[in-house]
Amino acid sequence: MTEPQPPKIEFPCDYVIKVIGTAAPDFRDFVLNVVERHAPGITDADVTVNDSRQGRFSSVQLKIVATGEPQLKALFEELKASGRVHMVL
Repeated sequence: MTEPQPPKIEFPCDYVIKVIGTAAPDFRDFVLNVVERHAPGITDADVTVNDSRQGRFSSVQLKIVATGEPQLKALFEELKASGRVHMVL
């Protein structure tokens, strides 16, 4: 039997990502600066920030317009390479 393949995404589309990292006063701005380089045009309405219960971690959830897999891959790689981001979902 073959494994089922994940559904292909049709680009361009709205795409929600969540970036989790160690809480810091500038974490939101850092994430937005990186994302803006790859997916310009983010508004405050597209961004939600939540801190963990004990305040050690922060998550930034945002909606971007994804134009293709290369864009998403470059965005995820830059966020992860920063050393400030623990996980990108």
